[in-house]
Amino acid sequence: MEIAGSAALVTGAASGLGAATAAALAARGATVYGLDLEKAVAAAGPQPDGVTLLAADVTEEAPVRAALERIDADGAELRLAVNCAGIAPGARILSRKGPHDLDLFRAVLNVNLLGTFNVLRLAAEAIARHEPDANGQRGLIVNTASIAAFEAQIGQIAYAASKAGVAGMTITAARDLAQYGIRVMTIAPGIVDTPMMAGFSEEVRAGLGASVTFPQRLAQPEEYARLVTMIAEHDYLNGETVRMDGALRMTAR
Repeated sequence: MEIAGSAALVTGAASGLGAATAAALAARGATVYGLDLEKAVAAAGPQPDGVTLLAADVTEEAPVRAALERIDADGAELRLAVNCAGIAPGARILSRKGPHDLDLFRAVLNVNLLGTFNVLRLAAEAIARHEPDANGQRGLIVNTASIAAFEAQIGQIAYAASKAGVAGMTITAARDLAQYGIRVMTIAPGIVDTPMMAGFSEEVRAGLGASVTFPQRLAQPEEYARLVTMIAEHDYLNGETVRMDGALRMTAR
């Protein structure tokens, strides 16, 4: 698909993977609408040319629809949606405090899985309204899972379940949306140097980087963004989850 001249919707766009993706797509000529929580949008600061941040909770239908209506009102054609919004609190199934808090588990699934599906379904509806290109393609939706979907560590039960759900939706979503010329792909990153990592010491961060097979370092958000653009430009990629992890296979701890 052609990135330049298209509109793109990116969730979690105020920081981390979403911010890097929004910037990369704008640099390639897309008009980017980034969604994030109101507090995150207020704290984000100036955006790159071509990026507009909008406050929206991805778990709610109304604000996502409002963002899509804004894209239409601006005369732009949505061709690409990238789901980066997510949370990753940790808790064990059973600890000295008792069993895993059910509301916490529900909250993680609500943001990571339901939020991804909410944007997927509404973005697909918007993309399907546009004319296809010469190959019958109307657009692409990229979701974000994690290698925790496949081998999560202790304390990641809620995160693992949510990201396994995202990975599990991929082939079905691609099949569902094939008749509309919409591809669906998922990226499963390993350990990425995002704001989620900011609370760790340099020693811990170095240790995490050393655990990667090669290259022995943390991934950068820009590398995720580059993979999004590669997927967009490779029209035969569809219905697959791509690991971006430096061959890392997580151990139990």
